[in-house]
Amino acid sequence: MSAAVSQTWYMTQRQLMVFVRQPAYAIITLIQPVIWLFLFGSLFRKVVELGGFGTTSYLDYLVPGVVVMSALGSNMWAGMGTLEEIQRGTLDRFLTTPVSRAALMNGNVVNNGLVTAFQSLVIVLLGLLGGADYPGGVTGIAVLVLAAVLLGTVFGALSNALGMLVRERESIIGINTFLLLPLTFLSSAFMAPSQMPSWMRHIADFNPLNWAMVAGRSALSADPDWGIVLGRGGALLGLAVVAVWLSIRTFRSYQRSV
Repeated sequence: MSAAVSQTWYMTQRQLMVFVRQPAYAIITLIQPVIWLFLFGSLFRKVVELGGFGTTSYLDYLVPGVVVMSALGSNMWAGMGTLEEIQRGTLDRFLTTPVSRAALMNGNVVNNGLVTAFQSLVIVLLGLLGGADYPGGVTGIAVLVLAAVLLGTVFGALSNALGMLVRERESIIGINTFLLLPLTFLSSAFMAPSQMPSWMRHIADFNPLNWAMVAGRSALSADPDWGIVLGRGGALLGLAVVAVWLSIRTFRSYQRSV
């Protein structure tokens, strides 16, 4: 177990070096969340007058949604990196080493989790500078970031599995493009559940994206409902474990095919 952990960290460092050496990439990945945060925050600022948002500031409501959407958007493309390593032959060369097969897959997932945590903290800070208020304090922010990381782990691991299965960029792009907007709008990202059609509310109840938002928003509120936080967070954790297990199983299937 200790060897697998150390090997996973080594593979994570390898991925992090790519991120550190390309600071422009970090900036680019934050441009879209900033647009969501301040453009949508200004455009829909009066929507809170409809009621049900739990706050008088739409920016307060929007920040957790942007954090979670950023985690989803960045981790859904993890499979592209896996596919690139397959096509370059890098992954096959690693198969000739004694490195843990779980480490080969999980290094990418852990790297994305660390990057997601960094991006989430930056978005929270930008929201604070824009006038957002976080009554839940540091604990609430930590819960929001953890929920975003768990959600990112779910979709990052599934994206890796998808890359192993389809092995085509066009398929990954098509599937991600198809899922991104429905997952976003079938959640409470922009609108309070009480203002959504009943059928959308029911679908949102089964949407992992919404689980992360509900947990984060509740933890950031002045009176957190820790039952909801633990319930949604536990569901995300369970789903993340299943997704990581599935990605490892898919990798072993790929290994037998080469």
